Amino acid sequence: MKKIFTILFASFALFSFTIQTGIQDVVSGLQANNAAQIARYFDVTVDITLPQKSNSYSKSQAEVILRDFLATNPVKSFQVLHKGDNAGSQYCIGKLVTKTNSYRTTVFMKQRGDKQFLQEIRFENE
Repeated sequence: MKKIFTILFASFALFSFTIQTGIQDVVSGLQANNAAQIARYFDVTVDITLPQKSNSYSKSQAEVILRDFLATNPVKSFQVLHKGDNAGSQYCIGKLVTKTNSYRTTVFMKQRGDKQFLQEIRFENE
């Protein structure tokens, strides 16, 4: 019985670490102004909300949109304000500070199998 609890605990701990790794990579990508690092987690389609536009894009289009946004708004800092998860979904709310503006940034990710997929990212003027 003790072995079963040990195995279950170890599995849960490993699964929890896996979930946090994806969202942490996205946060690191935002902090480093690195669209390619973030795009590795894009789902087949990604909803992107920017101050001037909002749409659903294919994975490759979404990377171009995000790269352009980060190029025109070089990141000075990104601070995580809140993280959470619910039934295989993870989210992160933070403050992205650029040279010209500050954005409330929200990232939504969904777990499928052993991989996380970024489904939505929002940048809203503060």
